[in-house]
Amino acid sequence: MAHLRTIQPLSIAGILSLSMLAGVMLKTPSVQAQTPGSGSGQARPISPDDPNVVRPTPAQGGGLLSLQGGQRLMNEADQAVKAQNLPLAMKKLQEARQVYNQLSNFYQELAASFSGVDTRVADSQRQKALETAQLRDQATYRLALVHRAMNQSELAVPLLVQIIRSQQPTRDLGKQAYQQLLEMGFVDVAYPRTADQPTNR
Repeated sequence: MAHLRTIQPLSIAGILSLSMLAGVMLKTPSVQAQTPGSGSGQARPISPDDPNVVRPTPAQGGGLLSLQGGQRLMNEADQAVKAQNLPLAMKKLQEARQVYNQLSNFYQELAASFSGVDTRVADSQRQKALETAQLRDQATYRLALVHRAMNQSELAVPLLVQIIRSQQPTRDLGKQAYQQLLEMGFVDVAYPRTADQPTNR
C-alpha cells in the first residue's frame, strides 16, 4: 500500500455533510452502481447456511433483511455520528452495508432465474438489484468516512477503491471516493483534471 501522509481526521460535521451529499448524489439517475456479477468484485453467491447472512426476526418489526431494515441502520448510524459515538456508527454502517449487499445478491439471483422465463419479473428484480447496490455503495462511503475520522486509513482505502470500481470514476460518488484517496495521500493525481492540466497523460 502506498504511504499515507499524516492528515487531520474528518470532523463529525464533515462526516455528516459528506455522507448527506453522497445520499443526494446517489438518488440521481446518472449514478448507476454495478450490480453483483457485473464486475463490482463485491458480490459472492450466498449460501442459505452462511452464518454471516443477516436474517430477519419477528422482533425486528418487518425484518432486518429489507430496504426498511437497511435504512433503519443508516439512520441509527447518523444518530451515532451526531452523538460522536463513532464505534457505534461504524458497527451500524457495517451492518447496513451487509444488508444491502445481501439484498442486491438475492435480487440479482432472482433476475437470473427468471431470465428467459418472464421478462417482466426479471427486469423488476434486476432494477431492485441495482437500487440496493447503490444503497450499499452509499453505506460503504459513509463507513469509509468514519474509518478516516478514526484515523483508520488502512480500512478506509479498500472501501473507497471498491466504491470507485462499482460506481466508476466518472460518476459523482466515484469522484467523491477518489477525492478522499487524494486527500489521504494514497493517490497523487487529481481527478477530474483542471483546465491547466494536460489531458494526454
